[in-house]
Amino acid sequence: MFSSSTSFFLCLLLFSVTFCHVLGDKVFTGTYGVNYGRIADNLPSPESVVTLLKAAKIRNIRIYDADRQVLNAFKGSGISISVCVPNELLKEISVGEDRAMNWIKQNVEPYLPGTKIRGISIGNEILGGGDMELWEALVPASKNVYSALARLNLAHQIQVSTPHSEAVFANSYPPSACTFREDILPVMKPLLQFFSQIGTPFYINAYPFLAYKNDPQHIDINYALFKKNPGIYDAKTKLHYDNMFLAQVDAAYAALDKLGFDKMEVIVSETGWASKGDDNEAGATVKNARTYNKNLRKLLLKKKGTPYRPKMVVRAYIFALFNENLKPGPTSERNFGLFKPDGSISYDIGFTGLVPSSATSPFLSFKGIGSLYAVVSTSCAAFLILVAL
Repeated sequence: MFSSSTSFFLCLLLFSVTFCHVLGDKVFTGTYGVNYGRIADNLPSPESVVTLLKAAKIRNIRIYDADRQVLNAFKGSGISISVCVPNELLKEISVGEDRAMNWIKQNVEPYLPGTKIRGISIGNEILGGGDMELWEALVPASKNVYSALARLNLAHQIQVSTPHSEAVFANSYPPSACTFREDILPVMKPLLQFFSQIGTPFYINAYPFLAYKNDPQHIDINYALFKKNPGIYDAKTKLHYDNMFLAQVDAAYAALDKLGFDKMEVIVSETGWASKGDDNEAGATVKNARTYNKNLRKLLLKKKGTPYRPKMVVRAYIFALFNENLKPGPTSERNFGLFKPDGSISYDIGFTGLVPSSATSPFLSFKGIGSLYAVVSTSCAAFLILVAL
C-alpha cells in the first residue's frame, strides 16, 4: 500500500508525463533563444532590453537569477523567460520542499501570468565542478522545486531543468563514443531518471569556440564555424558531420542512449563565439564571431534535426545578448555579446538593433522605439513651424 506522500508524487509524475509535450512547446517558442547575462555596469534598462528583443524577434531568453526588475519589465511582452535558482541556494532548497516553496512564492508566483516564466534552472553547470556538496544537492533541490510547483498548480506550465557543461562527459569524439564521466554517474543517473519522468530535456552548454581555443592545431576552424570543410566521419553510426555544433549535440544524445534515455530531447542552453580574446585565445575575433553566430542562426531557423536524431528539431540559446564587462576570467568571457550596450549590433548576423538616442549616450535609456519616434516627430514639427514663420 502506498503512503499518501508516495501516492501524491506518483500522481505528479503521471500528470507531468501527460503534459510534457505541451510544456516543451511552451518553454521554448521556435528554435532560437538568447541568454541575458547582466554582469556589467553599462547595460540598458530591462525595459529597453524588451524593446530590443521584440525588434530582433527573439522570443526566448534565459537569465541566471530571478531579478525583480527584469521580471517586471517582461510583463506583457510575450517573451518566454527561464529563471534560475542560483548555485549558492541549492543546498538550502535541497533540505525541504518548504524552502523551495518560499523561493517560488517570492521569485516566480508574484509575476505570473503577466510575465511568461516558463522554466526554472536548478543552478548552472553543477556537475563537473569542484563542490561535491552541490552535486549531492542537485537532485533533491530539483525534486523539491518541482513538487512545490505542482502543489501550486504550476508544474504544467513551468519546466524544471539544469544546464550542464561539457565537463560531464568523459569523451565526445567521435560523437557515438561519448559517455558520461564515471564519477558523475551516481548523481547523473537519478537526475536523468527524474527528468525523464517529468518530461524535462537534457540541457547542455556546447561551445565549439572553447574546443577550438583549446586545440587550434588539431581542429579545423572551418569545421567549428559551419564553413566548407571535409568534416568528420563517425564509423560506428556511418554518419558524416560538417560542423562541430551538431557533433556536440549528437555526442550528448549518444551518452544519453548508453544510459537508456534514448527518448530524451537535447537542448543547447548556451553556445556562442567570442569576438575578442587574449593572445592565447585562438579564434576570438569579430569576423569569427559573426560567422559562427550567423551560420548557427541559419541552421536553427531551418528547424531540422541532427544526423543522429533527424526528427528531433535542434533548439539553442545563444550566449549572449550583451558583452558583460565585469565578468571575471579571460578577455573572451567579456566579449560574447550579439549587441552593444547602446542597443546597436556588435556585428551583422541579420538583426537590426536599435539606434541610440544620441551619440554621447553610453547606453540606451529609452523605453522603446516609440520614444525615439516621438523625439524625431517633435523635432520635425518644430522645424516646420519655424519655416512657416
